[in-house]
Order: sequence, then C-alpha cells, then structure tokens
Amino acid sequence: MHYRNLLRRLDLVSLQLLLAVHEEGTLTRAAEREMIALSAASKRLHDLERSLDIELFERNAKGTTLTPVGETLLHYAKRILADVERISIDVGEHLQGVRGYVRMMANISAIIEFLPEDLQAFTVGHPQVKVSLDERPSAGVVKGVLEGAADLGICSSDTDTRGLLAVPYRQDTLVVVMRPDHRLAARPRLAFAETLDDDHVGLHADSFINLRTKAAARSHGKALRLRIHVPGFDAVCRMVQAGFGLGVLPLQAFELIGRPLGLIAAALDDDWSQRSLALVVRDVESLSPVSRLLYDHLLDV
Repeated sequence: MHYRNLLRRLDLVSLQLLLAVHEEGTLTRAAEREMIALSAASKRLHDLERSLDIELFERNAKGTTLTPVGETLLHYAKRILADVERISIDVGEHLQGVRGYVRMMANISAIIEFLPEDLQAFTVGHPQVKVSLDERPSAGVVKGVLEGAADLGICSSDTDTRGLLAVPYRQDTLVVVMRPDHRLAARPRLAFAETLDDDHVGLHADSFINLRTKAAARSHGKALRLRIHVPGFDAVCRMVQAGFGLGVLPLQAFELIGRPLGLIAAALDDDWSQRSLALVVRDVESLSPVSRLLYDHLLDV
C-alpha cells in the first residue's frame, strides 16, 4: 500500500478509538470513554477495516480482542498519538513562554530518594523547562522509553533494558523495616533469610523490591510470606507500624518516612541489598535539546 494512500485512510480519532477498544475490552466502553455514539464508533472502525482491507478485531461473547495485524497497527498508533500529544504540549507551552518539555519515567525509589533535589536544582538553572514525571516499576520505565512515551527513564540497573542505552545514576541500600517491639529489632544487621519466618508487607507485584525479595526467598527454598501488597513506601511503613509484618525499603526512604513513625531498620548482609539505579534513553543524539540538558544534569549529579 502506497504511504500517500495510507495517509488518506488513517485519522487520529480512529487510532484513538482503536487504542480505547484495546484498553477497555469492549466497543461499548471504548465509545463511552471517547464520548462517541456507539453506532458512530462501530461505523468508524468498520470503515477503517474496509479502507485498509484488513480485520483488526476478533469479536466474541466476552468482548473484542485485536488480531495480529491489529496489534501491529496499535503499536504504531500508540507512537503516533504520543507524538501528537507531545506536539500539543510543546506548542502550547511555547505559547505560554515555556521553552521546553521533558517527559520522564522513574521507579518509586528514584522519585522518593533522589529526584526531588536533582530536579529542583535543574529547574533553578532552567526555569522555563517543564518536566513531566510519571512513576512506573522499573520494567514499565524501560517499556515507556522504548515506546516513546518518555524521553528519559530511571530504573534499577538489574532490569532488562532491552537495548536501551543505560548509564549509572545513583546507588542505594535496602534495609529491613520493623516495629521496635519485633524480635529482630535489636539487631543492627541481619541476613534476609532470618526474616523468612515472618510475614512481610510487599510493594506492588511488578516492583523490583517485590521481585527481588521473592527470588531471595526461593533461593533459600521458601516462599515469601506476603501478607499484603501496597502501592508505595509510605504505605509499607504504615502497614509495618500497624503490625502487618516486615518491610524492605531503601535506607533513605526509611529515614524520610519510617523513622518518623517510630520504626526500626536493620541493614541486610545480602549482596543484592546494595543496588544501583540507571538512567536510560533510546539514543542520546536523538534527544531534544532540553531533554539533553536534563540528561547531562542527571549524569553530573
């Protein structure tokens, strides 16, 4: 198919609707989300399939799923829609006097421990640059940078970066957090294996700390006794304080959140408790001028 003919047959509204159907699972919910009449949404997708001479969906009683060629179109639709959003933001911000816009994704450790001060120092020197920061698990950071949803990312260096350029950013230390009346509270250091008879409070399932502590438990022939999953370090500390079990956190996060709650931290003897964070990009040379400024700043600090 000639690309000029393809340009005439694709439109942004249909691509956005395609994405909505994929995310919502049914055309009805997708139409409601996009505020399009169901009949109009159905006709728009039917026309798209007919104009491209392909079948985008497999329809069944449980909902709508994408065909393999539909998945391919969705991949490019996400990139196109992200670029359009970026154009809208960049142009709008320029009209308001902002000279640049950088999209970042980072894991929760980087956001809690290091980025507030690092980004504040950057904005002091570049007050007309706007930085958008989203929290994602490390694997999600890599996915976001690969798909063009973020210009820069910060993740655990142990994460599979899938071909991205990864350079060292910071290091942190993981500790076990507990109530002062816990049986291990008098120990300044301990091995993670010594905690495996206790309940644990875990971060969300895709977080590096959750995956790493589960792997450490398996290496000792045990399953991690996760009593509850919570979304962030503050929630871990509150649940530990309430007696739900032990938690594993970066030391600096404990100092900021756990210590004020009266909790105790013990250093871990395990090698994996010493952790590195990496700054990831697709390609330094392809970064926008303002994204390159932030990239260089984060390397410097």
